[in-house]
Amino acid sequence: MNFTKIDDIQAFLAVAEDESFTKAAAKIGITPSALSHRMKSLEERLGLRLLTRTTRNVSPTEAGERLITSLSPLFEMINQEVEALGELRDKPSGTIRISCTDDQIELCLRPKLAQFLENFPDVTIELYVDYGFTNVVTDRFDAGIRLGESINQDMIALPVGPDIRLVVVGSPNYFNQHGEPKTPYELPEHSCIDIRHRPEGSVYAWEFEKDGKEFTVKGKGHIVFNSIIHVLNAAVDGIGLGFVPEELARPYLNDGRLKSILTDWTPYFPGFHLYYPNRRQSSPAFLAFVEAFKHKRNP
Repeated sequence: MNFTKIDDIQAFLAVAEDESFTKAAAKIGITPSALSHRMKSLEERLGLRLLTRTTRNVSPTEAGERLITSLSPLFEMINQEVEALGELRDKPSGTIRISCTDDQIELCLRPKLAQFLENFPDVTIELYVDYGFTNVVTDRFDAGIRLGESINQDMIALPVGPDIRLVVVGSPNYFNQHGEPKTPYELPEHSCIDIRHRPEGSVYAWEFEKDGKEFTVKGKGHIVFNSIIHVLNAAVDGIGLGFVPEELARPYLNDGRLKSILTDWTPYFPGFHLYYPNRRQSSPAFLAFVEAFKHKRNP
C-alpha cells in the first residue's frame, strides 16, 4: 500500500495556496529546497504530477486541483475542531480572518477593535482589505463584510453597522471654481472621482433615487481608485466630487473641509453586514467576535 504522510499533503496545499515554494516554505518552517524535494517525493509515491513548475510561479495540475478540492475542506474541518478545543480554556483563542474594505474597518470595526483585543488577548484578528468580492468559503476566511443587499441567501448575515447612505461631497474650493450641481443630471459636467472595485470590473455608477424612481449617473472623472478612502481624500484635496458613505465623510463635513450636496436624492439603505457560512460548530473566538461587533439597534 502506498503510504502518504499527512504533513506532505498539508505542505502541498500550502504550496498550491501560495503558488510559491518560497512563501509556503516560510509558512511551514523549512527551506524551499527541502519543500521542493518533499513535493517531488509525494508525486513519485502517487505516480502523478501535482504541480506545474515554471521559473516564475507554481500552479496545480488537474490532479492537483482535484486533490485540493477534495482535501482542503477536510483539513479546514480538522482545524475548526482543533480550534473548538479552546472551549476548554478560560478565554477564547485563535485567529479570525475577515475579508472587508477600508471604510468597513473605519465605520464598523475600528470603534470596537481596541476593546475587543483588550478583552480577548489570546485572539488575533486578520483583516484583509479587498474590494473584489472575495469568496470567503473558497479563500478560507472566517467571514466577510458586505452591504446587506449583496449577500447570498445561503449565508448567515448580521448587521455590524446602522443603515447608511452615500452622499456626493466636494471641497469648498471645488464648488467655488466649478459651481454646485443642483440635480444628479448635472454631474456629467463635473469632475467625478470614480471607483473600480476590481481590475476586470466596470467603474461604479453613482446611484440615486427620487420619487420612487431609481437611476444611475456617471461623471467625467479623470482619476479612478479601488479604495473609497482615497476617493474621500481626493475630494478633500479638491480634485473633484466623491460619492462616499456619509458617516465616513462626517469629520470633514463637520469641520467644513467638505460639503455634501444632492442629499434629497440619496436615501438610506441597509448597511454593512458580517456574513459567514453556516458551520456545524464555530470557534469560541469567532463567536466572541460576532457578539462584540454585531450592531445593536436602539429600542
